[in-house]
Amino acid sequence: MSEAMSNDRPIALAIVVSLGLASGTSATPAQAPVGPPTLEIRRTDRSPVVDGVLDDPAWAGAPLELGEWLTYNPLNGSKMVQVTQVRATYDSRALYFAFHCIDPEPGKVRGTLSRRDDLWNDDWVGLSLDSVGNGQASYDFFVNPRGVQADILTTSSAGENSAPDWVWESAGRRTPEGYDVEIRVPLTSIRFKAGPDVRMGVLFWRRVSRLGVSSSWPSVPAGKSFIESHAKMAVANLTRPLTLEVIPSMTYAWNQARVSPGRFGDADSTPDAGLSVKYGVTSAVTLDGTFNPDFSQVESDAFQVEVNQRYPLFFSEKRPFFMEGMGTFELAGAGGDAVMRTAVHTRRIADPRWGGKLSGTLGKFTFATLSAGDEAPGRPNDDGPSAFPDAQKLFNVGRAVYSLGPNSYAGALVSDTEFGLGNNRVGGLDLSLRRGRHSVSGTFLATASRAPDGRTSTHGLGGQTSYSYESRRLLLINQLEHYDRDFRMDTAFLNQTGITADWAFAALSFYPDEKKHPWLKRVVPFVFSRTLRDRIHGGDGWFVLPGIRMHLTRQGFFRVDTGWGQEPWAQQTFDTRTTRVMGQAQITRWLNVFSNYQFGRSVYYDDTNPFLGRSRSSSVGVSLQPSSRFNQSTSWDHVTFDRLSGERVYAVDVLNLRATFQFDRHFFLRAIAQYDSSRRQVLTDLLGSFELRPGTVGYLGYGSLIEKREWDGTAWQQNGRGDYATARRGFFFKASYIHRF
Repeated sequence: MSEAMSNDRPIALAIVVSLGLASGTSATPAQAPVGPPTLEIRRTDRSPVVDGVLDDPAWAGAPLELGEWLTYNPLNGSKMVQVTQVRATYDSRALYFAFHCIDPEPGKVRGTLSRRDDLWNDDWVGLSLDSVGNGQASYDFFVNPRGVQADILTTSSAGENSAPDWVWESAGRRTPEGYDVEIRVPLTSIRFKAGPDVRMGVLFWRRVSRLGVSSSWPSVPAGKSFIESHAKMAVANLTRPLTLEVIPSMTYAWNQARVSPGRFGDADSTPDAGLSVKYGVTSAVTLDGTFNPDFSQVESDAFQVEVNQRYPLFFSEKRPFFMEGMGTFELAGAGGDAVMRTAVHTRRIADPRWGGKLSGTLGKFTFATLSAGDEAPGRPNDDGPSAFPDAQKLFNVGRAVYSLGPNSYAGALVSDTEFGLGNNRVGGLDLSLRRGRHSVSGTFLATASRAPDGRTSTHGLGGQTSYSYESRRLLLINQLEHYDRDFRMDTAFLNQTGITADWAFAALSFYPDEKKHPWLKRVVPFVFSRTLRDRIHGGDGWFVLPGIRMHLTRQGFFRVDTGWGQEPWAQQTFDTRTTRVMGQAQITRWLNVFSNYQFGRSVYYDDTNPFLGRSRSSSVGVSLQPSSRFNQSTSWDHVTFDRLSGERVYAVDVLNLRATFQFDRHFFLRAIAQYDSSRRQVLTDLLGSFELRPGTVGYLGYGSLIEKREWDGTAWQQNGRGDYATARRGFFFKASYIHRF
């Protein structure tokens, strides 16, 4: 690296200059662009019944004239022998869509009866709906042949987010020709601009599971996003219905801890109640509020290997209030291989007493605010009592985005956290531009922080700039990042500070002859590289990783890569290398297998005495689906680390078992067992769940934590000796009901 790169401020300035140069680039098209097709949707006076049977008068007319469906993944631009007919209509309360899916081999259509958002190994159809029509976000709906739902919020800043669950209806059934699906999207579940002539963006897609191929209409050429490929859907005289929903909730928890080998302590019995409210200020602006919410997690986090991790482990958000609409808060360049995983990681709000959100769209502007009061920082923890007992940590985040065209925008973000006498304040700007196959983005952030005791203050700058090019054959990405040593952002999930890094990725795609190699869809050789200056650990690092990935039928892939480089840690620089082999396939309709094996030389991350050693890790995952209702998934991770002399440093095994029986789309029973040898713990979790729709749910569960520990006569010792026994156990009940006025 050059000498200029060793100073924090010049590189932060270079990011801004680079952003300005990137935003000024342009490309001259070879011909005048062709506008997207327009679908005229007729209103119905007789709303169809969503039962999967396409015999309603609303579907009596001819299907939409859509033209050719073309593949987009893993092939691009190929025709499908499977035929999909789509019908659409609307009334004063909802949009309706019907899919008639024809398959030349209808007996091979795969559709399981699973819980919501768990249909990705099945055949499915659906649509992407840009209900506001500004090219910045889309509601994505998916339905399998059994009517099981999945939904994703896609934004130009954050990409796909599967966390939100909207209230909508679906039904599906198998037919002699394939399968049929019906979808009802209430107008109260989406944002739109009411008026006599409403224009929305829409795209339809279909997945054929056994081929591992997805297709769409309109087509999605390589290098373009779904949002950029939307057709226009014209809906006349669409008015805003009243959007007001109230969700009261009630929980009851009963917990016990073992105080001696033969006795549990007194039970902690905790009933509680909460209330959440959503109000549609306009058809495009929504206000959400919650008080004393139940933010307990019904879905436990899967155990992960936590030994010798340089960066903190990331656990995704699972609490409904925070999941919806969070993609708006994402900054350009975050996620993936970037240093910043996400700008607003709401799991940092551990135990909120209250929360509020205001979000919406006004013309080309999209905005969102989030506020919450977290009680967790004011409570005692493993380090002792809090310096500010019973105090709440306040979180406030504001975000605004201005549309510059489909998948292009300029945005601003501000955040503020307050606790005790301290605070953390952040302001930033970001820009993302997409033109043809080229994309550029840039982000600039400035932070000012004060310690909770009010004695010290720090300031920092950070940001990134990136460029990408994508065609059917070639993918190129380059990103430059910088974060000062004193950069601090309490709302973000950030791997490192005090770092300047540049990473690049290049991949070529080859498409073998389908007639000669029907099992092989695409071959992708690639190379990843990264260089960095680490000011905290005192050194320059680099890493190069070439490899190859093959896309197979049956939703399979095979990948092999090998890499080498230098990594700074604790004022030393270590020579590292790694080799990895991994693959996955839907072997049969009832068996899915994943495997990964990795070995090489890596660093033992001790702060005072780090060293280089031999690391090995292997992972195996098996999912069994012997019937459409029952699923058994097993994953096992085995990790070892040895000194170069051969002495074993650690060996860790992590086992996750999950069995689910789905009685119907709404009711299931689930059992989980998780084992971590490094923590000498076994977690068991039994759950019965009934979900009529998002917001109207009931859960009944029992969980226990089994630990290996020794009783010394007065206290428990975590010394690796003793027997496994139940250390804690608990029972809980949770219910909520959504009422829409």
